[in-house]
Amino acid sequence: MDNDWLAIRAVVDGIDDAVDAKNWAKARAHFTTEIDVDFAALEGGPPTTMPADSLIAAWQQNLYADKLSFHQRTNHDIAVQEDRATVVSKGYAFNRLDRALGDALWEVWAFYKHELVRTDDGWRCSAIAVSEVVHARGNELARTYIPSS
Repeated sequence: MDNDWLAIRAVVDGIDDAVDAKNWAKARAHFTTEIDVDFAALEGGPPTTMPADSLIAAWQQNLYADKLSFHQRTNHDIAVQEDRATVVSKGYAFNRLDRALGDALWEVWAFYKHELVRTDDGWRCSAIAVSEVVHARGNELARTYIPSS
C-alpha cells in the first residue's frame, strides 16, 4: 500500500471516528472549505454544494449528546489520479436514542462515495454521498428526532 492510499483511507475513516466521538473540530478538519453533498439515497432532496462548516453544524445539531452513533466503513475501493481521489466503500451506521419515541435504534447498510483532493495540508474530502441504501431498519425517529430548544 502506498502512502496516498493510507492517507486517503485515514481521512474517510477519520470522518466517521470524529463524528461518533462528537469531535466536530476534528471532523471539520477532514474537509475542504466547500463540499458537494448528496444524501438523496438516504433522505431525499437534491445534491448540493455547501460550506463544510454548514455540514458539520447540521451533523452537530442532529447527533447531539443524547444520541449515540456508530459508523463503520469497509471494502474501500480507492482510485487516485494525481491530486484527486475517489473512494467507494460499504458502510454500516446506527443511531441510538433512548427516548419515549418507540424503538431506540435505527440502522443502515449503504454504499458511500467520497471524493478527495490533495491540499498543502494533505488529503481533504471535497464530496460525500450515500450512493445506494442497501437496507435500513428501525425507528426513523432515532435518526431524525431533534429536541426543541
